[in-house]
Formats: sequence, structure tokens, C-alpha cells
Amino acid sequence: MSNILKAFINIVNNYKTNITNVRQGNNRANNIGEGLETYIKNVFANTINETNKQTKLVKLETTYSHQGNKNNPPDLILRGGDAIEIKRIESRNSTIALNSSYPKAKLDDDSQMITTDCIGCEEWVEKDMLYAVGHTNESALKSLWLVHGDCFCADKKTYERIKNTISIGINKIQNVEFAKTKELGRINEVDPLGVTNLRIRGMWHIDNPNKTFNYIYDFDDTKDFQLICLMKKEKYNSLPREDKEAIENIDNNNVEIKDVKIKNPNNPAQSIEAKLLIFKA
Repeated sequence: MSNILKAFINIVNNYKTNITNVRQGNNRANNIGEGLETYIKNVFANTINETNKQTKLVKLETTYSHQGNKNNPPDLILRGGDAIEIKRIESRNSTIALNSSYPKAKLDDDSQMITTDCIGCEEWVEKDMLYAVGHTNESALKSLWLVHGDCFCADKKTYERIKNTISIGINKIQNVEFAKTKELGRINEVDPLGVTNLRIRGMWHIDNPNKTFNYIYDFDDTKDFQLICLMKKEKYNSLPREDKEAIENIDNNNVEIKDVKIKNPNNPAQSIEAKLLIFKA
């Protein structure tokens, strides 16, 4: 079963910054984003340098129980492990666009945003959410954060309270006929001809980890690439012993392992013990 520690080691041992540029159409931004998704997919499956297509297919199938689509989270689900959401930013200070999906500390099987195929990909009720946030230029991956959602996202009730309050308020507007929707609201046949519809969507954004965790990690502009992994200490302790031993015994001067304290996303007055893994090149 793959996990964040295996991914960290795979990147360190197979250091690359170039992202495969998947070319489909003329939308360069989407192509680079797809390249990042391909890179992340290969990192967790340990297929970065795999050239045999059949072998790679088997490894990907063994690693993932679900590979998502562009419209529904998550992007990937590790078989028996975490759900992964991949986000690309063009500047190290950019905010992360989550669109209609609010930030998630965990992924629940009753989420309205996920597909039936995602729910049925394996037996599960709740998944730890892992965000992979890559800062790229036109062809290179400059930095990558692998950070669990429960390190910086509040409990779902925080976001659902806002979402539900807005949705209820919108649906109280008089003389408007609303249609059933998973979004904040939808009005069909707005005009006399009945040919115009209105979708009311939330557009969620969240600060990227470079800003959120600047009190535990200083971004190093002198490096060509930096990898930062962050998880609660209890998550780290729950991972396989052999993976923890591989991390702790890694022979690389560019790797640093730290015990840190981070702010509780539900109460910043409290701190949480966490593990920070750093690789710079």
C-alpha cells in the first residue's frame, strides 16, 4: 500500500523537476496541470522511470482504487489509503482554487461532490485527505507540498454551515422557482421563453501551504526544487514501520526531518504535534 512516505522517498531517489507536458488541444494551462497529475500519479505508484506500459498499468491498478475526473474530487484514491487532491499554482504565493468543493480535512463517502464510482471503488467510509500542491513554471516543478487536510482544513461543519446558510437564504427569494441542485442554487427558465438558466455556485479558495505554514518552513528561493511533506504525528506513527525506518535512515544531506507544532485548524489557540519532511535540491 502506497503512502506519503513512499512518495517522498521515490522523489528523493528519482529526482526530477521536469513535468510531462500532456498535450491535448491548445490550452497550455490545462496541459501543465495534467502533467503535474501524471507526475504525482507516478510518484505514489513508483512508476517514474517505468517504460514498460503493461508493467506500469499493473502498478497503477495496484496502487489506486480510483482515478477521478476533472469535475469531481478527489483526483486519486490510494488503495486502502488516502484520497489525493492535486492542485497547481503558478506562483509560490498564489491561493489555491478549490472551485465548488470546500476544503476537506477528511473525505466522507456521503459527500455530495463525489461520484458513485468513487464511493464504490473499495470498502470505505472516511479517507484522510492529502493535498499535493505543485508550484510550476512552463515545464518544471519548482516546489511540491504534500500536506494532509487535517493539518490546515477545519472540520466540515465549519464550511457546511456557511454553504447551507447561503443556500437556504437564496432559496427564500420570492417569485423564483428553484431547481434541485448540489450547488448553492439553480433557477431554470428565467426568461419568458424558458431558454435561460442560472447556476449559483460557490468558488472556494484557500491559502497555499507556503503562506499557511510560513511559521514552520521558510521557502528557499535559491533552490531549484523543494519538497515539503507535513502530517500530524499520529498519522506518521500510524504508517508502516518499514516506511518510517526508510525515512529516518535515508542517506541524503538534502533531507531534513523535524518534529514541529502546528496550529489546530479548528482552534488556533491550541497546537498539534506534527512531522515535517524536507528535501531541497
